[in-house]
Amino acid sequence: MISCKDLYTIFKRNDLTFFTGVPDSTFKDWMNFLADEHGKKLTNIVSCNECEATANCVGYYLATGKIGIVYMQNSGLGKCVNPVVSLLDKDVYSIPSIFIIGWRGEPNKKDEPQHKKMGRIMLPLLDCLEIPYKILSGNVQEAEQIINQVKKLAKKNSSPIALIIKKGTLKEYTAKKNLKTNYEMSREDAIKTIIDNLNGDEAIVSTTGKTSRELFEYRIKRGEEPRDFYTVGSMGCSSSIALGIARETTKPIFIFDGDGAALMQLGTMATIGHYKLKNFYHIIFDNSSYDSTGGQPTVSPTIDFKKTTLACGYKGARIIKTKNNLKETINSMKNLDGPQMIIIKINKGARKDLGRPTTTPIKNKQTFMDFLKQ
Repeated sequence: MISCKDLYTIFKRNDLTFFTGVPDSTFKDWMNFLADEHGKKLTNIVSCNECEATANCVGYYLATGKIGIVYMQNSGLGKCVNPVVSLLDKDVYSIPSIFIIGWRGEPNKKDEPQHKKMGRIMLPLLDCLEIPYKILSGNVQEAEQIINQVKKLAKKNSSPIALIIKKGTLKEYTAKKNLKTNYEMSREDAIKTIIDNLNGDEAIVSTTGKTSRELFEYRIKRGEEPRDFYTVGSMGCSSSIALGIARETTKPIFIFDGDGAALMQLGTMATIGHYKLKNFYHIIFDNSSYDSTGGQPTVSPTIDFKKTTLACGYKGARIIKTKNNLKETINSMKNLDGPQMIIIKINKGARKDLGRPTTTPIKNKQTFMDFLKQ
């Protein structure tokens, strides 16, 4: 394995000091290092989605003539296909760049259902996009050679090159900067409070990651069959899924969203506000972090979700910080026409023994669809 300090030294020697992207747990230690060193030895722009990050990298190159680096999990590769083929491509603006891609769903390795296909098709997809790639070695000398080769190839081709990182390539790095909050609730506390104060006929769409895992486990703890739609993968899409459902049912539709996921598809709020569905209730658990990939910071501390959603046309929005206030808000909001927004300020983190859904996505889908018909 290679240390983050050694990896940075190699990047520095190759004049690669501009980083932007969306975090991945495959290289969460490197993400922690970037967060610590931003503004000192390097630049790290935390982007809301991979398309934005790719465009940031283009802007950096246009202003400096230097090659920038976009980091992402391999699902993000699918998201940034459009700017890759219509902006960076050699037949368009021919922009050299390096994509650091975490290899989730590597074939013959145990992983989650939503990672398997992208893990299997990642290398063929890179071939289809005509993006050459190298796999980073955990050996310092080999890593230096590979990164040097990647930079030379990006410069020579004047187009993107991928540097793939497998799980276990990097040594552990403990973040020095750690956002500390002192809110009353964790995300799991808030989820339990909401479920305990709903009527039971509401349909819930929960975002990818630990939010869905905590909701699933609480259903089990309550002795209920999990009947919610757990959005595995497709980060940022929960509110759009819920919008499609809400138009076709009279059931109240609740979205359990995260700040990172909401930011990734922020434009969806404008669509929601425009169509003004009365049975639409949007909840953001805001811990200012990408909790499922290691707790790296989002940009939520500088955005006012309340003003944003009201400006987009939501009928109401409020910020919640205490359990009692959350109980009161849920009980009162059930009598209000949507779209309504609740932003719940929570502490980041989850319990270490948090499990994963024990039923398949196909089974969860069918149970949810059956519940909608009731």
